[in-house]
Amino acid sequence: MSQTILVLGGGVGGVVTAVELRKKLPAGHRIVLVDREERHVFAPSLLWLMTGARTAEKISRPLERLSRRGIEVVRGAITSIDAGNRRVEVGGRVLEGGFLVISLGADFAPEVIPGLAETGYDFCTLAGAQSLRDALHGFRAGRLVVMTAAPAYKCPAAPYEAAMLLEHDCRRRGVRDQVTIDLYAAEPGPMGVAGPEVSAAVREMVTSKGIGYHPEHQVTNVDGAARRLTFANRVTAEFDLLAHVPPIRAPKVVRDAGLTAESGWVAVDRNTMATRFEGVYAIGDVTGIPLKLGKPLPKAGVFAHAQASVVARNIARAVTGKGEAAAFDGHGECFVEVGHGRAGFGKGDFYAEPVPIVRMHRPALRWHWGKVLLEKDWLRRWF
Repeated sequence: MSQTILVLGGGVGGVVTAVELRKKLPAGHRIVLVDREERHVFAPSLLWLMTGARTAEKISRPLERLSRRGIEVVRGAITSIDAGNRRVEVGGRVLEGGFLVISLGADFAPEVIPGLAETGYDFCTLAGAQSLRDALHGFRAGRLVVMTAAPAYKCPAAPYEAAMLLEHDCRRRGVRDQVTIDLYAAEPGPMGVAGPEVSAAVREMVTSKGIGYHPEHQVTNVDGAARRLTFANRVTAEFDLLAHVPPIRAPKVVRDAGLTAESGWVAVDRNTMATRFEGVYAIGDVTGIPLKLGKPLPKAGVFAHAQASVVARNIARAVTGKGEAAAFDGHGECFVEVGHGRAGFGKGDFYAEPVPIVRMHRPALRWHWGKVLLEKDWLRRWF
């Protein structure tokens, strides 16, 4: 019997799921990918876009290209999800499937911090990174602040990479001596889930650049007119240019569908990514996977990719009765750009107990070029 598999979201997880399912299933089975955006953006390259090293066209691809692989692409905002019946509504159109894969990511919610939405620039979206790039062109002196607006955010390395790449950009433009750079983080230390050694290594990368690092500073108010940040510990900080990672939460349509657990994210089996609904899976940033040390698995594209491969294999097995069952093992890796054409590289087992086992390699040219090759391979391989 022919099956329809609905894949919600055209980010890393959704694209990998759809493409791998198309490869594994006979043509009679439908693979339908739904996304509100026209283009897929390779998010790791937004930091290069921020500093002018990339253009939007270089780091994005039309999702419609997936149709050439035999994937049906439906563009539109998802207005409702009925997980029990594996049914979704997209712009008045109802889609039903035998399997449903939710890969809708996390929504940014700057409005939860008074003044944040109206002030500064995020570097986590295409529009935000482009606006920050434009603002940097005229920024030649003053106080540059990089900030995480909440303890939980997408991509653990991103704010630290951003601070170091912005520092390098100031040096490249010959204005570093006229610019002070500070990083305010709501968390106790960089990339804490990866362990104290990795956290200390990343902190040293940041501070060695002359960047002021201020952990455990949870912002409570942003005064755009006065250019002032106020934190929960009553500390204030002035800025002339603010670059930030906004707070995040599960998309409203996911929350309205009753899919989120007490954590605020979709609960899944940590190995199969199955939800409590039969035939329904969730992958990537929309999920909340608790680890033994009391923190959740970080929200990062590398995990979404691996989880997508597992889900695609298991759905194909359920449909065809062929192949071996797959399980997500919690392994992941990431590059940490430090500027000057160098990057660090971390890799490890985040499911290890009682704490993740992660090793961080010191910054080197080869890790930077490894990230460049990853970018090129991703956009070529999947589109």
